[in-house]
Amino acid sequence: QVQLEESGGDLVHPGGSLRLSCAADDGPTFSSYSVGWFRQNSRELVGAYEWSGFKTYLADSVKDRFTISRDSATRTVYLTMNNLGPGDSGVYVCAADRSYPTLLSGNARWWGQGTQVTVSG
Repeated sequence: QVQLEESGGDLVHPGGSLRLSCAADDGPTFSSYSVGWFRQNSRELVGAYEWSGFKTYLADSVKDRFTISRDSATRTVYLTMNNLGPGDSGVYVCAADRSYPTLLSGNARWWGQGTQVTVSG
């Protein structure tokens, strides 16, 4: 079973940066999987990373501020968030699936518990 652990959420001032991490605490039952970040309340897909690294996705609203990357050695996907504003506040949930299209659809097999991002002050 894949257990996803999100971290990196924090309280930051507008214009600040955060790096969210999504780590798997054990290996999946398949060789590779894709990982994405969703906003919990709206279920909006923020970013996704296909396992090969050749396909990524960032929402138009964040593509000029956020980047998504993966460290396969540590089974960690990072969402680097720059120039944060109040509209970025919310719970970000990591999800994973063996299928990139399924992940993008919001129907991923595995979901984390979320990490809180608050942009205020």
